[in-house]
Amino acid sequence: MSQKDPCRNKPVKYRNTLQTNNYMESKCEAVIQELHRCCVWYPKGRSLVSSGFEKEDEERKKLKSASK
Repeated sequence: MSQKDPCRNKPVKYRNTLQTNNYMESKCEAVIQELHRCCVWYPKGRSLVSSGFEKEDEERKKLKSASK
């Protein structure tokens, strides 16, 4: 049996916040941070929603190692 994505409701909250704030991302920072904290809390690969943050972290690591 597959487990439910623990962060699945966070993107919906983010989308609703964007709509409420006329798509000004700067006004949605708290919701973005909440989503990121959820993704960090669960092991890699546990949340499909978190895959974007995981890719971003991998790219950041590659850039750091390339700049050394």
